[in-house]
Amino acid sequence: MQAVQASGTTAGQRRTTIASIAAAALLVALKLGTGLATGSLGLVSAGIESSGDVVAAVLTFFAVRLGGRPADRGHPYGHRRAENLAALGESAILIGGALLVGVEAIRHLIEGRGPPALHWFQFAVIGAALLVDASRVVVSLRAARRYGSPALRANALHFGADMLGSVVVLAGLLATDAGFRQGDAVAALLVGGIILMAAGRLLGENANVLMDRTPADARAAAESAIERLGGGIELSRLRLRESAGRFFADVVVSVPGGQALVEGHQAADLVEQAVERALPGSDVVVHVEPRRAGLDLRDRALAIALAEPLVKEAHDITVFEQGDTASISLHLKFPDELDLATAHEVAERVEQAIRARPGVGDVQTHLEPLERPLQARPAAGDGEAATLRAVRELVRARTGEDPERVRLLSTDSGEVVFLTLAGRAGDSLTAAHDLAGHLEDELRKQIPGLADVVIHTEP
Repeated sequence: MQAVQASGTTAGQRRTTIASIAAAALLVALKLGTGLATGSLGLVSAGIESSGDVVAAVLTFFAVRLGGRPADRGHPYGHRRAENLAALGESAILIGGALLVGVEAIRHLIEGRGPPALHWFQFAVIGAALLVDASRVVVSLRAARRYGSPALRANALHFGADMLGSVVVLAGLLATDAGFRQGDAVAALLVGGIILMAAGRLLGENANVLMDRTPADARAAAESAIERLGGGIELSRLRLRESAGRFFADVVVSVPGGQALVEGHQAADLVEQAVERALPGSDVVVHVEPRRAGLDLRDRALAIALAEPLVKEAHDITVFEQGDTASISLHLKFPDELDLATAHEVAERVEQAIRARPGVGDVQTHLEPLERPLQARPAAGDGEAATLRAVRELVRARTGEDPERVRLLSTDSGEVVFLTLAGRAGDSLTAAHDLAGHLEDELRKQIPGLADVVIHTEP
């Protein structure tokens, strides 16, 4: 689908460029022919400017064809910068034309040459040129916005300069008709200046793109979009490069070190979507790193523990504050087949790294094997009914309400109770956890043989 869209885009750009070439060739013939026939330097200068546009439009045509090629092994960012190169070529042509016109106009003024002969068809040619230029500006601007093409945008700028030049030539001829003998030469000199300014602007814009200079507004938009994400995502580095109106972004963000891989991937997706919204059509690559700064002591301890490949899980991290120092305890889970010596070496490294943090006085780790999957089956018989009845009675006595759901599984290690409770409105998480802890202890005391109790509390 994207290939079809790209093909349609390139075809549309080609049609626009071919129309520009035809229009520019017509204007060259009209302006140069009339200017040479009547001796009007203003019309000749306008014709030279338009002839430069013919060459520039031809360059644009071939640049658009090359820029429409898809990315390949040698050009992973595509070929669209061919349009920027073509725009530099156009600016060089314009500068050459401006210098030629300017030198000739100054020579006319110094030598005091007489004014050109005035005829009605000179004004008709200028009027026709203004109409053609106006149509070219409108068509090129629409196409440039639609296809995001700097080459077509450059053409629109040139055509706008042509219009201004035609207006100046018209003013020069009117001034000559009013008795100002050098009006035509002055108009030619002004046209040269207009061409030079347009070429300078075009040169600067495309040179900055080829030098990978990031537009300040584009960078600010991308940074703002990432900062608004929140969620612990912090921008570490942003690099933008533009290619024919399309941005390629390399983004490095940091997230809390304890986040799982899935959470880090989700953060990368959010960053990518945010940049694409800020800079439509951009290609974004996001690299996620664990954050090293701005973490509290618990998060830092978690990040240090999970940085060890053999540590599969870290939990029950507790910080004991004692004046200006703190002691930290945490549980580390390792693969169950790992030997104690290796697990101890890893734990020692974790303890040493945490102990090196400012304000940490002591670190104690508890080593656990990672649980293997258990074979379970639904409990059955009189024992199941008695256990479920005992669970419901204990919950009712402790909370005043029946549990929302009770399920019992039987494993080789004993029975496992899955219990769902309804909390009270306004209860804190701490209160709900305390209630679940008390119920778990009471269930273990009153129902022998329970291997585990899993309590879920809902608001």
